[in-house]
Amino acid sequence: MVIKNFGEAEVFERAEIPKPELKPGHVLIRVKASTVNPIDYKIRSGLLKSLVPETGVLGFDVAGTIEGIGDGVNKFIEGDEVFGCSGAVKEQSGALAEYQLVDANLLAKRPTNLSLEECVALPLVSITAWDALIRGANIKEGESVLVHGGAGGVGHLAIQLAKMKGAKVFSTVSSEKKAEIVKGYGATPINYRNFSVSQYVEEHTDQRGFDVVFDTVGGDNLMRSFEAAKLEGRVTSVNTRITCDLSILHQKALSLHVVFMIIPILYNQDKGKVLHGEILKEIVNGVEKEAITPLIHEEIFPFERIAEAHSLLESGKATGKIVLRGFGIE
Repeated sequence: MVIKNFGEAEVFERAEIPKPELKPGHVLIRVKASTVNPIDYKIRSGLLKSLVPETGVLGFDVAGTIEGIGDGVNKFIEGDEVFGCSGAVKEQSGALAEYQLVDANLLAKRPTNLSLEECVALPLVSITAWDALIRGANIKEGESVLVHGGAGGVGHLAIQLAKMKGAKVFSTVSSEKKAEIVKGYGATPINYRNFSVSQYVEEHTDQRGFDVVFDTVGGDNLMRSFEAAKLEGRVTSVNTRITCDLSILHQKALSLHVVFMIIPILYNQDKGKVLHGEILKEIVNGVEKEAITPLIHEEIFPFERIAEAHSLLESGKATGKIVLRGFGIE
């Protein structure tokens, strides 16, 4: 499924393109599943037009079976079932095709207790959450962590990672349904429609503030994150595209860590790609220990219905990651 122009979800077309040719350090994957992420529709709409793949094939997350091994790849063999965030930017063609050529460093073998369609929901969001909380904020056992949007794609992984580290986790939500979701993952829900930041900071931290605040929402919510953090606290964010007064950062001596997880793919950083693969191995360990479970939208869309999947994600009505089933996969 390709885009030849920018626009609404209907711009996708089914097309024949050449099968990728193997090259050193890469593997050829028969694609079984992918997902839709916000970056996909931002590229498709033209908001991030500079990132569009040369082939017009989108799809950042991939899961499938290895059918070819390039020179220098030793950690996989043909037939291995793998998953990862392979990227779909510039020279890197995406996963919405029968086959995808992927840098082997970006991949891990699928968890034994998840199917390919289940584990494909994990790569982009789990690496993002790991970068924010484990690498960036360096959360520690016993700390208080506030995750904004904990029922979302990145947010529900962030809750689980924080719990794995022994943190006390809280999460903002907008409804009772989402409150139940975050409680299921071990977080205390805070309905931000009913409480101001100062009110929930007082109730849950005795006015002290949270040790770590993870903003998965962006926009004006970044300022609320600064307000919710304790003195000398740590704030992490996946969306800081906002003009704001940073005086509060100085007044509270806060640190800010910004996450843009596709940097290793975008700038072809080999060390960063290796790190992505290593993070996925840690995620696999968490999944196999039943400490991590992906939240998946109830309907799985075939690649041919990619326009519907994009529209659903943009509508904000999906619950969990939207998974896509590959061509010819029953």
